[in-house]
Amino acid sequence: MALGVRKVAVLGAGVMGAQIAAHLVNADVPVVLFDLPAREGDPNGVARQAIDGLKKLSPPPLALRDRAGYIEPANYDQHLDKLGECDLVIEAIAERMDWKKDLYKRIAPALAPTCLIASNTSGLSLEAMVEDLPEALRARFCGVHFFNPPRYMQLVELIPLPQTDKRLVDELESFLTSVLGKGVIRAFNTPNFIANRVGTFSFLSIIHHAEAFGLRFDAVDALTGPLIGRPSSATYRTMDVVGLDTLAHVIKTMADRLPDDPWHPFYRQPDWMAALIARGALGQKSGAGIYKRAGREILVLDLEKGDYVPSGTPVNPEVLAMLEAADPAEKFARLRQSAHPQAQFLWAIFRDVFHYCAEHLGAIADNARDLDLALRWGFAWTQGPFEIWQSAGWQVTAAAIAADIDAGKAMADVALPRWVLDGRNGVHGAGGSYSATFNLYRPRSALAVYARQCFPEAVLGEVTPSGNTLFETDAVRMWTTETPGTQDIAILSFKTKMATLNQGVVEGVRKAISRAEADYKGLVIWQSHPPFSAGADLSAAARWSQTGNFAELDCFVAAVQQMTQALKYALVPTVAAVDGFALGGGCELVMHCTRAVCALESSIGLVEAGVGLVPGGGGLKEFAVRAAGLARRTPNDDVFPFLVGPFQAISMAKPAINALEAKEMGYLRDADTVLLKRQELLHLAQRTARALHDAGHRPRLRPKAVKVAGRSGIETFEATLVNMRDGGMISEHDYRVGRAIAVGLCGGEVETGSLVDEDWLLAVERRQFVELTKTVPTIARIKHMLETGKPLRN
Repeated sequence: MALGVRKVAVLGAGVMGAQIAAHLVNADVPVVLFDLPAREGDPNGVARQAIDGLKKLSPPPLALRDRAGYIEPANYDQHLDKLGECDLVIEAIAERMDWKKDLYKRIAPALAPTCLIASNTSGLSLEAMVEDLPEALRARFCGVHFFNPPRYMQLVELIPLPQTDKRLVDELESFLTSVLGKGVIRAFNTPNFIANRVGTFSFLSIIHHAEAFGLRFDAVDALTGPLIGRPSSATYRTMDVVGLDTLAHVIKTMADRLPDDPWHPFYRQPDWMAALIARGALGQKSGAGIYKRAGREILVLDLEKGDYVPSGTPVNPEVLAMLEAADPAEKFARLRQSAHPQAQFLWAIFRDVFHYCAEHLGAIADNARDLDLALRWGFAWTQGPFEIWQSAGWQVTAAAIAADIDAGKAMADVALPRWVLDGRNGVHGAGGSYSATFNLYRPRSALAVYARQCFPEAVLGEVTPSGNTLFETDAVRMWTTETPGTQDIAILSFKTKMATLNQGVVEGVRKAISRAEADYKGLVIWQSHPPFSAGADLSAAARWSQTGNFAELDCFVAAVQQMTQALKYALVPTVAAVDGFALGGGCELVMHCTRAVCALESSIGLVEAGVGLVPGGGGLKEFAVRAAGLARRTPNDDVFPFLVGPFQAISMAKPAINALEAKEMGYLRDADTVLLKRQELLHLAQRTARALHDAGHRPRLRPKAVKVAGRSGIETFEATLVNMRDGGMISEHDYRVGRAIAVGLCGGEVETGSLVDEDWLLAVERRQFVELTKTVPTIARIKHMLETGKPLRN
């Protein structure tokens, strides 16, 4: 029987358990969240408090606050029978082997015969956990290690045991990938699995070498963040975020379970970390750790002074120049040759991680690709260790590592594995990635779920398909994918910076629609990298404003409106595949396509007010049309209430922070699709376009009589704006912009209840847009945004 996941039980309402539950309901999977019964009051109080706490966390685990209502609180004393309703049970209690084993024995009789149980352990022995359970249950048990925070961290390590039903593991991987949007790596049942094993060693090597080279914590963080392709939290800030006590537990697991490891002497927490933990300075969660905040100032622990001091030790200019070298081989050669402590430190930490990964590859990962992706997805490295090594020149780097091992400079004296020095140029290539276990190159997984990813996240050296070009200009490319059965759907991608809309893009969209109507079943707008579109090219608007060429500006805005109308009324279905933000004109593209398919973490909205403008590509018109349609379904046919939400969002330049919120705000429609796996966007957009075509797609009939709110609606919005202006909440120009938005939404200065068509609404919108570009404050806002990337409130 297939693993059909209708409901999930999460055992343990702590930080991880509650947030795993939150991510499940983000994906429309209802959850029963278990914990111990409260000692007094509501027996479900522990779980209920955890659910309430989800609404207060930042970043938010819940895509929408009301999703918390789909998490049902429960306790082990009263509600074990609810486990029988669940197809998947995820255990996420504290990392205590005795507690886990006791819990499994307790819940085993209540589980459904087909239920799969998975432990979210970060590194305990899975074999030991289930050694006392019946064989049938052991066949339905595996590890599933989410990274924190579960909504935002892509990595999930899936750890089957030899006796685990392979079919169930495949189906769980498919569920985690497609439904929850995760990057799944199958790990071996070894201590700390892949990402934490290598990531923790990376921390330990940095701690060791920082001490050896006499570098302060903040100096190390300046060196080991974005400059080397790692997160801005770098090393010690990341330790504070993770929690020093949590990190100490992971280190202890490695020390206890890896006694024969060549690097075992380094599997220990440093004295300063033990001292911080002893006094409760655990990092971010306790308010102080390696760093602490004093007012607006960030202080860092100075070990020599034994106290916190202002942070901000700079990177040496010569070392910075080395790190900024475009050629990785040159960068590493210069680091190795430099005598500067910061350069020597950087070479040492890379060298020892390369050495460690090469030695342990066969024991902890099926292949080098899995190890690299685990570090990218679990620790937010831009490249994995083997990718960095390969880009720096495999053989030259290997020779340098071997020389340092021989000279006693490396952390361990074990020689590099023979396969490293066999003349190869790397571990990734067109044929797959190297497996030290099987001494061959492994292709990617053949699981059916991965066929939904037209362009899976690639590692260095992999060959990615380019598609078949239909036409290409400086601004756009129209093409099809190469997969058989997909070439009947045309794809349009923008080539401009941030996928902005300029004249070339506008003309390209119109041309692509005509080509698709003639030769294809549908048209998908999709970008190979986020964002979907940052909107109109502000530099062009600034140029026209400064030269006073408002007639040309009016023509451009009219062309954008014609483009969005062409998308709306195309003879073939048009589908926007949205990943990242779709703002301003990008949002208007989405609103006018037949359908939208959006990755959950997409920010969508009309934000033109932030630069002193109104939407000009049909966004106000579209909300007016939708409001009229919604009003017709009500007894009094009153349009105005359906304009209040759009007016507030547009006048405040407030986008939806995710695609589910975009539905609530009206930027997306009920028929639009939200999915969690961004790599599946293009596949689903193609399928959506084809399904609409096969269902007999016809463009919508153009509304000839749109009821508008008119003068009465404008006056009501204006009264609110006056109060805000007079109360000092908005500026005089904010008031002017807000009124222009009200005029566009309400259909212009006409009688309330007047019937107009879309051309009228577009003309009103365009006029408001062009008039604002003539004002000094709007010109200043556009200039400030172009120069700083930040809004100006004037």
